[in-house]
Amino acid sequence: MALFDMDLDELVDYLPDRTEPENFETFWADTLTAARSFPLGAVFKPQDTGLSTVVVEDVTFNGYGGQPIKGWFVRPAAASGPLPTIVEYIGYNGGRGLPFEKLLWASAGYAHFIMDTRGQGGVWMVGDTPDNAVDSDNPAYPGVMTRGVFTPETYYYRRLYTDAVRAVEAARTHPYADPSRTVVYGVSQGGGLAIAAAGLVDDVAGLLTEVPFLQHFRRAAEITDGFPYKEIANFCKIHRDKVDQVFHTLSYFDGLNFAARSNAPALYSVAMMDDVCPPSTVYASYNHYAGPKEMVVYPYNGHEGGEAHHVPAALAFAAGVTK
Repeated sequence: MALFDMDLDELVDYLPDRTEPENFETFWADTLTAARSFPLGAVFKPQDTGLSTVVVEDVTFNGYGGQPIKGWFVRPAAASGPLPTIVEYIGYNGGRGLPFEKLLWASAGYAHFIMDTRGQGGVWMVGDTPDNAVDSDNPAYPGVMTRGVFTPETYYYRRLYTDAVRAVEAARTHPYADPSRTVVYGVSQGGGLAIAAAGLVDDVAGLLTEVPFLQHFRRAAEITDGFPYKEIANFCKIHRDKVDQVFHTLSYFDGLNFAARSNAPALYSVAMMDDVCPPSTVYASYNHYAGPKEMVVYPYNGHEGGEAHHVPAALAFAAGVTK
C-alpha cells in the first residue's frame, strides 16, 4: 500500500472534533460499577512449561458481567519481589496464545500479564475465552465490529473494554506485581484497548500503543477498504437506515474520547502506509491525548508497524515510566 492518507505535516496538526455522547462519563462509570459488583476472583495457577528463566501462571479473572476471562502471568524466575508490570492486550482475531509466545517483557525484568480476548483467538493466535453475550442479538457483519452495535449497552466492545480494566485490577493483585508501576500495552486492537484502559484507569504509569485500532471510527470507515473497519462500512451498506444509530453507539467506544481523559505518559507509533489503521486515525487519537506523549513514525510500513525495530523504543519508554 502506497501513501494514501494525509502527509506528515498535515497529520501533526490534525485535531478533528470529538463526537462524545453527553452521558459518556455516566455510561462508563455505571458499566464499571456493575462489573465490580462481581468479585474479581483472580486465580493464578503455575504451569509446567519446561522454561527455566521464567515462571508462567495460567490466569482466570472475572470481567464484564462476572464472566471468566483467561490470561497468562509471566515473570522472571529469579525475581524476589514486586516488579513493574506490563498488562498486554491482543490484536484483532487473536487470543492470549501459548505461554511460550510472549517472553520479551519477562526477559527484560517485568511481570507480564497477557489478557485473552473474549470471542476471538481463532485466526492467528489461539484464545480460550468465549464471549458469553446474552444481550447481543442484532444482525451483524461477520467479525465483532458490529456485534450488538444498535445500542452501546449491547455492543461487543463494552464487554471487552470492561475486561481490559478488570485485567489491570487482576494483575495488580499478584504478589509479584507492583500496582504503582503498571503499564498498559498493545498493538492494533490491543493498542486501542490500552488507550481505553488508560482513559478508564486513572493511575496507570504509562501507555504503550502501537498502530492503534478503534480510533476515529467514522473517518476510518470512510477512507479505507481495509478490514476490520470495512466490517462497519459493509454493515452500513446493508442497514442504510441505521447509519446514524451505528455511529452513535461507536462514539461511546471511540479511542479519541479515552485519549482525552488519560494523563499517563504515552508512546504511540504510526505507520504511514497502514490501510488497516489509517495514519490520520492514529494522529487524531495522539493529538487529543491529554498526557505527556511521543510518536514514533514508520514512513514505509503498513500495519506491521515497527515490529522488532520498535522494541528498543518500547523498552526504553517502559523503563523510564516505571523506574
